[in-house]
Amino acid sequence: MTETLEPRGSLDADAVYVEGDPIFDAKAPAGPISERWDKRKFEAKLVNPANRRKLSVIVVGSGLAGGAGAATLGEAGYNVKCFCYQDSPRRAHSIAAQGGINAAKNYRNDGDSVYRLFYDTVKGGDYRSRESNVYRLAQVSVNIIDQCVAQGVPFAREYGGLLDNRSFGGVQVSRTFYARGQTGQQLLIGAYQALERQINAKTVTMYTRHEMLEVIVHEGRARGIVTRDMVTGKVEAHVADAVVLATGGYGNVFFLSTNAMGCNVTATWRAHRKGAYFANPCYTQIHPTCIPVSGETQSKLTLMSESLRNDGRIWVPKSAADCTKDPRQIPDADRDYYLERIYPSFGNLVPRDIASRAAKYVCDEGRGVGPEVPGQGRRGVYLDFADAINRLGRKAVEAKYGNLFDMYQQITGENPYEVPMRIYPAVHYTMGGLWVDYDLQSSIPGLYVAGEANFSDHGANRLGASALMQGLADGYFVLPNTIADYLADVKHEDLDLSSPAVTEAVSSVNERIETLLSINGSRTVDSFHRELGHIMWEYCGMERTEEGLRKAIGLIRELRDEFWRDVKVTGEAEELNQTLERAGRVADFLELGELMCIDALVRRESCGGHFRAESQTEDGEALRHDDEYAFVSAWEFTGGQPILHKEPLEYEFVEMKQRSYK
Repeated sequence: MTETLEPRGSLDADAVYVEGDPIFDAKAPAGPISERWDKRKFEAKLVNPANRRKLSVIVVGSGLAGGAGAATLGEAGYNVKCFCYQDSPRRAHSIAAQGGINAAKNYRNDGDSVYRLFYDTVKGGDYRSRESNVYRLAQVSVNIIDQCVAQGVPFAREYGGLLDNRSFGGVQVSRTFYARGQTGQQLLIGAYQALERQINAKTVTMYTRHEMLEVIVHEGRARGIVTRDMVTGKVEAHVADAVVLATGGYGNVFFLSTNAMGCNVTATWRAHRKGAYFANPCYTQIHPTCIPVSGETQSKLTLMSESLRNDGRIWVPKSAADCTKDPRQIPDADRDYYLERIYPSFGNLVPRDIASRAAKYVCDEGRGVGPEVPGQGRRGVYLDFADAINRLGRKAVEAKYGNLFDMYQQITGENPYEVPMRIYPAVHYTMGGLWVDYDLQSSIPGLYVAGEANFSDHGANRLGASALMQGLADGYFVLPNTIADYLADVKHEDLDLSSPAVTEAVSSVNERIETLLSINGSRTVDSFHRELGHIMWEYCGMERTEEGLRKAIGLIRELRDEFWRDVKVTGEAEELNQTLERAGRVADFLELGELMCIDALVRRESCGGHFRAESQTEDGEALRHDDEYAFVSAWEFTGGQPILHKEPLEYEFVEMKQRSYK
């Protein structure tokens, strides 16, 4: 068995894909947007409590979306199996989120509202998200905070006891709730406690150290998954009445990213190969506030929370001659606070895509700081807290950001209280994911997708503090309502583990494992992953061109062919084998990487985090082409040329216009 895709002929944009039927029904209710979610919940069929005990749901992933979803479904009375590849749900990558979670509470009385959060999110996504989904997210955000406070999440509070807020990029209000720089950790512990309560109540069965490697589709419906026990190597099938994927994003296709090294695309990609559409794969978020790359052997990047931009000022020297100087010796008059200069209305709190490109441009001009990267010059800009320390005092800055400053000092050996931080953009989040309708159901009936694993809420660029919001909204409030409508119509019948759908899925997993172990080539898995990441960052990263994307597709095809000829996977299948785990994930990344480049090649516009050099305004800003590209790209897997299904995006409540943060 080989996992390579069939040759697809020339690299002309019109030759690498096939145009399919458009998607006109995303199942969003009609009527006033503020009433749609309530209308959908009322119209959804219910499952009575006695019948819930007969129904089972598999949840893959135990982060904020998966953990919250599994706990809530268990609380409702369904039989839930929850799977994660970590040794504990508490190690899900949601724990790494730092800066905060958005909610339209308007505690600061500064003009915030559900509608303004909706508007900011649509605008921040550069008008490439579905209005109905985004408005629902803004509505539900209010409930999330109450839920988390009730769970004991220790949000920061003001002197009078009220929950504190700070601002994030792309907005002009303070709506971000936070727990110092550990917001993701505290929220995940809250969801974990809810999950553990249901495990104790025996409504949820937890499977740790189990990796999902296949979806079981029976009679057109998702009915289960195939997993590999990562300790013993045992491959087995698990069946249920519905399956939920909450497995996070695919930023590690770039090799270097802010994601945990275990984060991967395998669960969603195996579902894609079984018929689930993959939407907007080229929409990758580049985070502007990361510790710069330090060397060729580095395997991970570290995020510095966007919340730091509330008090830190970003600058580079005005003169390239000053770039090697101690920043404390450069007078204010010789510093270029370029975000404040170019975007005076938002300053250092412009959206992530804007801040990231601006940092790249000043470094391209030769004004970057820090060590020189071979062939690229200096790749860093300063994030300076001197003004904040003088204004607020060191203790106040420590109270807000102390753990982030400590982490930076441990990694770099530099004290950010005394010397400005050095930061540079890095791959962080992926707005693309499996296509879902308003109910979060994929194109495979019975297969639901939650959190970062779906595409639904962020368009072409995610605003900061919205990932935690979406994960908890999907898990606690959306999915439990919409999946009930599906389960109410399902005729419950046990699927025999000896049925062809199950045995074929198990056989395909075993055959793939055997193939990977039998190649016995000369190159390590990581060498292929690193080379793929270099191709993706160079040609499908912050800035893309038609010529570069064509080249990347060819390079990825060649690399994938070489992978299946020359990768070396050591060890055995029936044991703990991390090389085998990584090999399977890299094989899927090699297929995903090509689809990302095809999607970027087809979308001949600059939009959000997807910047095509051929499509920009006179002053270098992203230039959309709404007459041609106001759609969701939903790709169908064929094994040959992928089929593109376009879901038109119609804006009834927000006017589409050129984004401006000046």
